[in-house]
Amino acid sequence: MVFSSITFLFYFLPIFFGIYYFTSYKNLTLLLGSIVFYAWGEPRFVPLLLASATLNYVFGALVFRAAGRMKWWILVAGVALNLLVLIYFKYTGFLLSAFNDLIGPHRSPLPVPEILLPLGISFWTFQGISYLIDVYRGVIPAQSSFVNFAMYKAMFPQLIAGPIVRYQQVAREISSRHIGNADVMSGLAQFLVGLAQKVLISNTVAISADRIFGLESAGLSPGLAWWGIVAYSIQIFYDFAGYSNMAIGLGRMLGFQYPINFAQPYSSLSITEFWRRWHISLSSWFRDYLYIPLGGSRVGPWRIYFNLSLVFLLCGLWHGAAWTFVVWGAWHGLLLVIERAGGSNLLARLPSVICRVYTLLAVMLGWVFFRADTVPHAVSYLAVMFGASSGTAAPWQMYVPHTAVVAIVIGAGLALFRRDQWPGAIQQRMLDAQWLKALAVPTLAILFMVSVASLAAGTYNPFIYFRF
Repeated sequence: MVFSSITFLFYFLPIFFGIYYFTSYKNLTLLLGSIVFYAWGEPRFVPLLLASATLNYVFGALVFRAAGRMKWWILVAGVALNLLVLIYFKYTGFLLSAFNDLIGPHRSPLPVPEILLPLGISFWTFQGISYLIDVYRGVIPAQSSFVNFAMYKAMFPQLIAGPIVRYQQVAREISSRHIGNADVMSGLAQFLVGLAQKVLISNTVAISADRIFGLESAGLSPGLAWWGIVAYSIQIFYDFAGYSNMAIGLGRMLGFQYPINFAQPYSSLSITEFWRRWHISLSSWFRDYLYIPLGGSRVGPWRIYFNLSLVFLLCGLWHGAAWTFVVWGAWHGLLLVIERAGGSNLLARLPSVICRVYTLLAVMLGWVFFRADTVPHAVSYLAVMFGASSGTAAPWQMYVPHTAVVAIVIGAGLALFRRDQWPGAIQQRMLDAQWLKALAVPTLAILFMVSVASLAAGTYNPFIYFRF
């Protein structure tokens, strides 16, 4: 079940909240509701989700009570078990295929099993690991109630696609939370904005992106290839940012303050800034639980470059078990190393518009590998983008209809707009403008009705991060 579906909007959501708001057992209700939500899509993996919750609950309690080296070894065992589950389900096929390629065709290849990937396993695995490490560090005490901990692990707003909510960020709300009218209205508004971003922008451009990336190189022209990557850049941003806004809004309606996950990353002036604004819960997770423990910025320059490269190789693999994701991660790691080695000083001396163009172009080139089916596919696509074309492609208008063009223009404008760069007086006037406040409710109502009409019409409704 996804948020942008009629089933979720008109069946699950009103029934769940109708029970949730009037019961005294909110944590138990949220746990059971989350299990129903998860089981709707993949009931076979509900036991795995609960087993993961049990594993981390038990190891968290053991880590909390242990001392000395035993405390460390219990942590290592708990983290290793989390990673083994993730590796088995997500990377077994990739690793076996890579091994078969390595030994060559003259030796008997190992069989590669087809293993179905559980929904959201990357997200709730990282949740469990961060919980164990934070208990080990003394940042938080272990949760004594299994129901409360299982509820934290299974909370449906962030269960299958994040943001990655750390236990310490919601520990207070797990124990006691107050849900006021302002929380409900603010959360509902953010949910509706996210729904419109997903349905009206991402879904609208998704067809164009998929059709263009599905063409052979001979059917592409440079112009059409650029339209394809522009459409995909808009699609992936509003697909994930829209989902994150819906998740954060739902969390607010439940009484939780989830962390922000996107802060207009396409307006960044460098790749370093981009990663402070894109998928913030993931980039900060890698920073706090991998980059800093490896030495962070406290070590020598070459060690820093190695740490950055390793972190982003793993970041690429986290997104998917394919060489395309490895190359995507390596690309961002390389750019960050270049900026760390002096590129950021050069960017600081350049006009901001040039920095923005550089950052956006670098991100879009990376998205080619993220979207392509294989590395050769990505390389041939990039070659066409930069002029290697047979010239037999159909006009771009056949693949990018007027509705997609409008969605791209609106999406790009909203993504590049930076209100925080306006003079303070203008920002304050906008905040105080009564006519803007008066338009908020009818605008959200219209966005909701148009989004629902689009879903009811059966329009294309993919979700990129559904299987991560």
